[in-house]
Amino acid sequence: KMAAATAAGGAGAAAALWSEVNRCGQNGDFARALKSVNKILQISKDDVTALQCKVVCLIQNGNFKEALGVINTHTKVLTSDVIAFEKAYCEYRLNRIENALKTIQSASQQTDKLKELYGQVLYRLERYDDCLAAYRDLIRNSQDEYEEERKTNLSAVVAAQSTWEKVMPEDLGLREATYELCYNSACALIGQGKLNEAMKKLRKAEELCRQSLSEDSDVTEEDIEAELAIIHGQMAYIMQLQGRTEDALQLYNQIIKLKPTDVGLLAVIANNIITINKDQNVFDSKKKVKLTNAEGVEHKLSKKQLQAIEFNKALLAMYTNQADQCRKLSASLQSQSPEHLLPVLIQAAQLCREKQHAKAVGLLQDFADQHPASAAEIKLTMAQLKIAQGSVTKACMILRSIEELQHKPGMVSALVTMYSHEEDIDSAIEVFTQAIQWYQQFQASRTRGAKPKSPVHLSLIREAANFKLKHGRKKEAISDLEELWKQNPKDVHTLAQLISAYSLVDPEKAKVLSKHLPSSDTMSLKVDVDALENSHGATYVRKKAGKLTGDNQQKEQGQGDVKKKKKKKKGKLPKNYDPKVTPDPERWLPMRERSYYRGRKKGKKKDQVGKGTQGSTTAGSSELDASRTASSPPTSPRPGSAAAVSATSNVIPPRHQKPAGAPATKKKQQQKKKKGAKGGW
Repeated sequence: KMAAATAAGGAGAAAALWSEVNRCGQNGDFARALKSVNKILQISKDDVTALQCKVVCLIQNGNFKEALGVINTHTKVLTSDVIAFEKAYCEYRLNRIENALKTIQSASQQTDKLKELYGQVLYRLERYDDCLAAYRDLIRNSQDEYEEERKTNLSAVVAAQSTWEKVMPEDLGLREATYELCYNSACALIGQGKLNEAMKKLRKAEELCRQSLSEDSDVTEEDIEAELAIIHGQMAYIMQLQGRTEDALQLYNQIIKLKPTDVGLLAVIANNIITINKDQNVFDSKKKVKLTNAEGVEHKLSKKQLQAIEFNKALLAMYTNQADQCRKLSASLQSQSPEHLLPVLIQAAQLCREKQHAKAVGLLQDFADQHPASAAEIKLTMAQLKIAQGSVTKACMILRSIEELQHKPGMVSALVTMYSHEEDIDSAIEVFTQAIQWYQQFQASRTRGAKPKSPVHLSLIREAANFKLKHGRKKEAISDLEELWKQNPKDVHTLAQLISAYSLVDPEKAKVLSKHLPSSDTMSLKVDVDALENSHGATYVRKKAGKLTGDNQQKEQGQGDVKKKKKKKKGKLPKNYDPKVTPDPERWLPMRERSYYRGRKKGKKKDQVGKGTQGSTTAGSSELDASRTASSPPTSPRPGSAAAVSATSNVIPPRHQKPAGAPATKKKQQQKKKKGAKGGW
C-alpha cells in the first residue's frame, strides 16, 4: 500500500510539473520551464518527452553546447529519428557545419524543418547550386507565413553566386517589396559590374528599411541607423569601386562610429579602409586590422573574404617593414592555397624591397615551373623585375617565352618598343613576323579557301610595314605593303607607300604601279576654304574686306579680276656705301674665313697679364714699362676698359687695385683669428 501511494503521489507531482512546463512554454519562459523539466527527470530520468523538452529549453536559452551534450549522453533514448533536427541545429549554431550536414543526411525522414536547415547549411558551406535547388523545392512545396523569408534566402544565394562565382544570375521573378530583397538584388548587380544600377537598388532598400522600421514605435533612430549600416557599407563599396575614395572613406568611418554589433560588417569595412590607405596612413591601417581579428569573424564571412583580409595583412606587414611577419603570413597563405598566385607575388615583392632581385626571380621561376596554369602572370612579373634591373634583353626573352600571349597586339607592341630601345631592329621585325604567321595559321585552321584577313591581322601587317619603312628596310616592307594592297586595292595610302618603296628599289615597277593612282579630278576634295580659314585652329585668318562705297566701289568693279602689283621696297644701304667702289665679294663670310684675314694683332702689354684677380698687376711691371714714364705721352684707353675711368692717369682705380703684400697680411690676420677661436670665443 505504501509503494502504491508513493507512485500515485509521484504521478500527481509529474502531472503538475507538466502543466507548469506547458504554461511556461506558451509564455516563453523557458528558464522556468527547464527547472520543471529537471524535476520531472528526477522522477523519470529516461523520459523521452522530458529529455526532448530539456533540449528545446536549452536551445531557446542559447545553451547549444549543453543541449548537444544532453543529446549525446542519451543516444539510446534520443535516437536520430527522434531528435535529428535539434542535434543538427545545435551543431549548426556551434559552427560545426560539416557535422550538421551529416546529421541531416543521416535522418530517415526529411521534414520541412530539416529541409530549411539543410538550405542554411549548404549556404554556409558555399555549395550555392545545391542550396538554390533546396530553396526552390521548399518554395514550391510549402505554403505558410515564412514564404517571404524563403524568397529572401533564395535571392541571397543568387547574389552569392554572382559575387563569388561570377555566375550570371537568372531572373527569379521576385517582387522586391522588402529592403532585404532589394539589398540582395543590389549585391547581384555589383557582381555583374552594374554599379550604377546597384546604387539605385541600395537607395530603394534604404527607403524601404526606414519606412518598415519607422512603423514600429519602439524602434529608435539609432536602431534604424544600425540596421541601415550594412546598406551604407555596400554603398561605400560601390563608391570605392567607382574611384570615389574620399566619399567611400567618409561613409566607412561613419559606420564604424556607430559601433555595429555585426563583427563581419566591421571586418569588411576595416579591410576596405586598409585597401584605400595602401602604403599611406599606416598607423590608421594598423588600428583597423584589429577589427578584422575580432572573435567570430571567420564564421560570418565567406572564404574569399577571409582570404582577401589575410592577403592585406601580409601586404600591410610589408609596407610597415615587418619582413618576418610578412614572410610568415605569405607562407601560411601559400600552404593554405598552394595554387594561388598572390602569396608568391607578396614574397617576391618583399625580397625586392630587401634588394634581393635574383632570389625573387628564382622564386617566381620555381612557382611557374610547378604551376604552368599561372606561368603567364608569373613571367610578366619576372619581366618587370628584369626591366627594373636594366636587363631589357632578358626581359624580352621572358616575354617571348609566353606562348599564349606572343600574338597579342599589346605584347607585340611592348616587345617591338623594347627591342627598338635596345636598337635590335632584327629581333623587332622577327616579333612582327611570328605574330603575323600565327594569325595566318589560325585563319587557315578555322576557314577553308581564301578568306579576308581579320582586322587585327591586317593591323599587324601595316604596323610591320611602317616599322620597316621607318628603319630603312624597304625591300622587306614591300611584301607587307603588297599584301595590304591585295586585300584592299582601293587603299590609296597603301599604294602610295608601295610606290615610294619601289622607287628606291625598282623604279620601273614604281612607274607601273603609279598608273593605278587615281586622277587629280577624282581626288579633288570639296573643301570650304573660307570656313577652314576662319576655323578655330587656323594659323592664318584672312581679313574680311571692308565695305566699298562711292568711287572706290566703282573703281573695284571696273578693275574686275585684275590683281594689284605690290611695290617692292628698296633695300637699305650702309651709311659708308660708295657706289664707285666695288663691294667686297667675301663680305658675307665670317672674318676668320676671309682670304685676307691675318689673325689678331699681339698686344704690347701681354706680359702684364697675370693670374690674379681682375685689375691686379705683377710686381715691378710699372718700372719696366717704358710707356709709363713721365716723358712718354699718355695712351688713350679703349672704351669700356678699366683705364677709361680716368682720362689723365693710367693708374688702376683703388677699388680694383690690390696693394703689394696685402695677401700675406690678410693670411696672418686669418691665422690670428683661428688661434683666438681655439680659446673659446
